[in-house]
Amino acid sequence: MTARPGLSIAPMMGYTDRHGRYFLRRLSRFARLYSEMIPAQAILHGDRDRLLRLDACEHPVALQLGGGDAAALAEAARIGAGYGYDEINLNLGCPSARVGEGGFGACLMKQPRQAAHCVRALCDAVSVPVSVKCRIGVDEQEPQRDFLPFIDRLADAGCRIFIVHARKAWLQGLSPKQNRTLPPLDYNLVHDLKAQRPGLAVHLNGGIENLQQARAALGRLDGVMIGRAAFADPWMLTQADRLWHGAAAAPPTRAAILEDMLAYAVARARHGDMPRAILRHCMTLYRGVAGSKAFRRRLSGLMRAPVPADWLASLPAAPDSLVPAPAAKNLPPAAFAPMICHAPRNPDL
Repeated sequence: MTARPGLSIAPMMGYTDRHGRYFLRRLSRFARLYSEMIPAQAILHGDRDRLLRLDACEHPVALQLGGGDAAALAEAARIGAGYGYDEINLNLGCPSARVGEGGFGACLMKQPRQAAHCVRALCDAVSVPVSVKCRIGVDEQEPQRDFLPFIDRLADAGCRIFIVHARKAWLQGLSPKQNRTLPPLDYNLVHDLKAQRPGLAVHLNGGIENLQQARAALGRLDGVMIGRAAFADPWMLTQADRLWHGAAAAPPTRAAILEDMLAYAVARARHGDMPRAILRHCMTLYRGVAGSKAFRRRLSGLMRAPVPADWLASLPAAPDSLVPAPAAKNLPPAAFAPMICHAPRNPDL
């Protein structure tokens, strides 16, 4: 398995689908990626290829599962590992009401015995590492008193990797969006966990807005996980491999990333994927660059075609018609027509 990196991108519904992960991998070769949370029952009874298929470029990549039934989680993990995921992650931090009604996510932190039972089932089911993403507590729990015993229980069940969103989750009274920002952060508690349990891999999540802040928060921890900031300002991730892994290669240009994503969208359109599902991840690629508003407007227009065939016919003559003027000169002069004719046709893309 690829060595676990210090920087990872959080699992996010609506963001880290397979197309979002393809986009993120254009920006950083080494950051660990996570799938959206996928309920175990969806894998057992749904379209597995649609939910789980990977592009080979995505590695290292983890599958995040949601569920409270140990047997179902174990079977879903075996299926996921069979698709090639490098890690299975159990979601114990989502505070949404829908997840709570299903008996999983953050509400399992109130049921440490069942949470440990689920972890043990996952560890027994797969040979790849099993990790847990959790909060420091939920509702009236007292993190200073309850958090470490909870982690110990999961560690005893076999988990050695913990990704900790350093806030409590309030299951009543706060929305999922509010739960991402309103409960106060307690980074010290996460650092204390590493100090007291040095044999565990401990990664910090919550409130990290840029790479510099991530480095500052790292300390003696094993890693830092960035959430929505990765899509709000994705260009920053082009510096991640240099800052975190000492990579010497020059990062790609925005123009090269855009051309790659357009070629990928053309290839996927041949298999019925809508352009919007892919190119929406590029909307903030030119954030902070003069002309970015015009870029978003042009890209939005390109994504409005009702079916892929119409979209293929609507592509502009050259990529630079989409790109803000200050960056257009960096874009290769290739026309789109040859790109369409010679786009990859690999059905496994």
